[in-house]
Amino acid sequence: MIKIFAFLGNHGREYAGNRHNVAWLFLESLSSYPSLSWKRGFKGRWAQLETSQGRAWFIVPETYMNLSGDSVVELARFYRVEPAEILVVHDELELGFGYFGFKKGGGLGGHNGLRSMKDRFGTPDFMRLRFGIGRPNHDDVAGYVLSDFSRDEREKLACSVFPRAQTALDICVERGFDEALASYAKSNALV
Repeated sequence: MIKIFAFLGNHGREYAGNRHNVAWLFLESLSSYPSLSWKRGFKGRWAQLETSQGRAWFIVPETYMNLSGDSVVELARFYRVEPAEILVVHDELELGFGYFGFKKGGGLGGHNGLRSMKDRFGTPDFMRLRFGIGRPNHDDVAGYVLSDFSRDEREKLACSVFPRAQTALDICVERGFDEALASYAKSNALV
């Protein structure tokens, strides 16, 4: 059972529409969890939810991407949650734009938020929900992930990607990670 859902991103208005913040954009789009009562703590914002599987938490680290693990590890230690019970929602360069999917553990792909999680937990064996942002056709990867989505991309996220990903997340929350992974390991929301 997933007990912590960690949505990685960078804190601050200048980062709000960045590709690196796609997890936060996704969280803002969710309509299934309007009654969550958000609190400040654990170096971010967090909320508790009751699911058919038991108690779980959403957390939005406000430590900046490179220190995301600092926030998540505090919540995990407080509620005695193991890395394998954590789902990290993040952007993924290795997936094309429009794709999303669940994954168990794996490499870090140069993602500093995932590196922070691995460093703080001592393992990369946490679960993931990845949103494809694609690779740039130039060498400035940092500039690319910190650039905003285009108007067309934002529309596709809002109308296609996020609604399908919400269905997948709802399955994960209510029926478990394995069932969500079986149906949504890699989905193209634009077809």
